[in-house]
Amino acid sequence: MTQNRAIRVVATGARLLVGAVVAAGCVLGVTAAVALPWPGIVNEPAQVSVTPTAGDTTLVCNGAFRAIGRNTQNAGQMSSAGGAALTAERGETGEETELTASDLFTADFGGPAAGPLKLVGAAERGSTATIAAAESVSLAAEDLSGLAASACREPSTESWLIGGTVETGTSDLVILSNPGDVTATATITVFGIEQSSTKTLVPAGTQLAVPLSSVAAGVQKPVVRVTAAGAPLRAVLQSSLIRTLDPSGIDVQDTAGAPRTELTFAGVQVLTKSADSAVTVLRLMATAQATQATVTIRSEDGPAQEISVPLDATVPTEVSLDELVPGTYSVDVAAEAPVVGAVRQITGIGAGEDFSWMTPAPPLAGEVAFAVPSGPDPRIHLVNTAGTEASVTLAPVTGGEGQSITVPAEGSVVVDVSEDTTYSLTTDTPLHAAVALAGANAMAGWPIWPAAAAQEAVTVYP
Repeated sequence: MTQNRAIRVVATGARLLVGAVVAAGCVLGVTAAVALPWPGIVNEPAQVSVTPTAGDTTLVCNGAFRAIGRNTQNAGQMSSAGGAALTAERGETGEETELTASDLFTADFGGPAAGPLKLVGAAERGSTATIAAAESVSLAAEDLSGLAASACREPSTESWLIGGTVETGTSDLVILSNPGDVTATATITVFGIEQSSTKTLVPAGTQLAVPLSSVAAGVQKPVVRVTAAGAPLRAVLQSSLIRTLDPSGIDVQDTAGAPRTELTFAGVQVLTKSADSAVTVLRLMATAQATQATVTIRSEDGPAQEISVPLDATVPTEVSLDELVPGTYSVDVAAEAPVVGAVRQITGIGAGEDFSWMTPAPPLAGEVAFAVPSGPDPRIHLVNTAGTEASVTLAPVTGGEGQSITVPAEGSVVVDVSEDTTYSLTTDTPLHAAVALAGANAMAGWPIWPAAAAQEAVTVYP
């Protein structure tokens, strides 16, 4: 190789090497440029947070207790066995109207009976209305005896009624009230070994009753779901029992709330013990899928009993809560899938007894108003499931001396209250609560529900 040729080869090799280095640098530069954030223009949309004005609150009461079978010419006709005594606080601007109970007659069947009341509390200064109401009825007839009491509640599009039965001697009614301005279509679904559904129309501004035996024939211990289309409905279950020829209790049971994986029952009353009959019974149902439920019964002194219960999907199961000494208890249910439930309580065994179904108590926070109607030995049961103690203030809405109550962590307290009085309850820690009435052959109880939810803020984009 000549000297000139050698120089050209070296020069060419150098140029190739430099080109490769430059190309690699360009690739690395482009890659880095893509990875790094590029400058740009970001437009944040204009927005504003707005809290809607709170609307009025509508409560629907149940009205007169219905008797069925008293008309010898028409056994299916219903009449008023007794009017309900109302205790209510609806504010200065609240309104009261009467719904039409077209299928209910006076005691002598001489004409239509008075219908239930619709109470409307007006929102004041943008806040939710302060309104609470409850009613009670006490009967001592040849076919009906006992105490029935419940809170007046808002209508809803779904209700779960747990404590029904079609056993011999019972006369259970699904009572549907439509406080709205349009007709509602109610779908009554019965859960048992098999499922069945029935539809019925509830005209605007009316109340009607459907005998449970007409929709749940052959299902001894059904769970009933009522769904409403067109307008929300207030659905309750009225129950009565006759043993042989003796009336043995009445009850009005409210909806048990939506299915949940955790239920807490407050105000469960055990008034007697029996070695032969179940005194306190828990009815549970898994609403979608089979699950295992853990049931824990607690007294004021701490846990009293724990039970594990297997649940098949959509099949009601009953559990006897035996060996409990007389007292007031809370019952906690924890499951891996949503369940519904209620607890049956009785005053005694035999003729003249009374019974009541207690439904789950939702958590309460902040301030809530509730009414205590006429009835024997009225009390409230406060249950704190949190790990810190709760400070509670309880005072009559109309004024008067209040009281401060401390509910221990994971504990409960029973507080005496006055009948025919509306109270304000304020708590700094979420807790559960129920009203309980009990006397000689008289029992009733129901959970305290939070006020209508305040309107949440929404973000508006122009």
